[in-house]
Amino acid sequence: MHIAFAASECAPWATTGGLGEVVGALPREIAKLGHQVSLYLPYYRQVRERMPAKSEKRHAVRSITIPFLFYNRFAAIVDGGMHDGVQTWFVDCPELFDREWLYGPVGSEYQDNWERFALLCRAAIEASKQLGVPHVFHVHDWQTALLPVYLRTLYFFDPALRKCGAVLTIHNAGYQGVFPAPTLDRLLFPRDLFTAERLEYYDKFSFLKGGIVYSDALTTVSRRYAEEIQTPEFGRGLEGILRRRAGDLHGILNGVDYAKWNPATDGNIAAHYTAENLAGKADCRRDLLHAFGAGPVNDTTAVLGMVTRMATQKGIDLIERVADALLQEDTVLVVMGSGESYYENFFRELASRSGGRVLVKIGYDDALAHKVEAGADIFLMPSRYEPSGLNQFYSMRYGTPPIVRSTGGLEDTVEEWNPETGTGTGFKFHEYKPEDLRAAIQRALGAFRYKDTWATLMRNGMLQDFSWPRSAAEYVGVYEEVARRRS
Repeated sequence: MHIAFAASECAPWATTGGLGEVVGALPREIAKLGHQVSLYLPYYRQVRERMPAKSEKRHAVRSITIPFLFYNRFAAIVDGGMHDGVQTWFVDCPELFDREWLYGPVGSEYQDNWERFALLCRAAIEASKQLGVPHVFHVHDWQTALLPVYLRTLYFFDPALRKCGAVLTIHNAGYQGVFPAPTLDRLLFPRDLFTAERLEYYDKFSFLKGGIVYSDALTTVSRRYAEEIQTPEFGRGLEGILRRRAGDLHGILNGVDYAKWNPATDGNIAAHYTAENLAGKADCRRDLLHAFGAGPVNDTTAVLGMVTRMATQKGIDLIERVADALLQEDTVLVVMGSGESYYENFFRELASRSGGRVLVKIGYDDALAHKVEAGADIFLMPSRYEPSGLNQFYSMRYGTPPIVRSTGGLEDTVEEWNPETGTGTGFKFHEYKPEDLRAAIQRALGAFRYKDTWATLMRNGMLQDFSWPRSAAEYVGVYEEVARRRS
């Protein structure tokens, strides 16, 4: 089969988090299974800057006209080359994509994001008619969710596209691409699409809802999250339409790139180690503390690590509420991340009064993220909700048992430690309450005192396999079902 991905992010070209990591990895795995794979991305400024210095911009399609109400935009398709079996195409429209940020300055969004990503969707469809119509388009989150809507409405009578299927992956239902009602007219959609059963969302126009309604199949990034988004707490107003599409909704867990995240080979950490030989873990711990400027730390003191977006979704409000109690424990907390200014300032203030017990770096550094995973003893992920999560995978592989809330992918992937049976990979709490988080931390600190059984817990996590091939095979099963329906 030919699968064409369309997305707003892809590592290493341009990414802000998990979406880009998934789109960077999954197409390669699909190609390894013998399928033809292409990928459509915006030609952002960040992409242009990552292109090899001596490479010339090669246009596979020199001009595509994209109509809007009262005007046209013109896009080109830049050949990004074939890498690991994936042909990458960049949609080049400088007035929309040649900007400092992918979506807008920190804390805000570009006002014309509706136009930017609608153009991406329609340009990918138009380009495919010249570069190869796929059996299935696989689109991701709200930014490309309009592509299935275009296929089933404005392109319904195009004979080249009649058998083309569409799969939408919802990475996070909290981001829906909601814009004012006149967006429908600006994008030239028929007025009869603006109903509660189609694109209307509380008197506004929703990209994500449109994708949910018009895609042949839906996926999300864990089995538990597929259940959660059908409830009011997690569905964010889309739970009704998601329940109606439940038969077409598949929870497929994200995979991990163990070529990049492997303590036996990682070039970013101070020493290598394996489940069979954990000796290098102590060197990594000393290196991490040195990198954060820590003073002497006893071997019996537990080093807790966090690499996080500093936002309420990630449970930072719970950390705030247990912070004083945590300072009474025999711990050092190491935190790296950025996000909402309130929480950035909270961590700064906490570090300033902790006497060296809380060490914080605001921002993100990939090499340092590897050091946190390898050097911490315990990893904290107290998320309010977490569709899939990646850091719990990394933590387990690096022998750093995670403390997680039992939501989404965290519930699916972390098993509570049972010291009597020697089974489990981490520690979980269920209710989103500070006392529940504190109890999980105390269970972890209690287990940490027993070094022999703690080593068993570390090894349990390190031997888990969440690599991409299994997940990729599940996606192929979805593609094949969609292609059969459309044939």
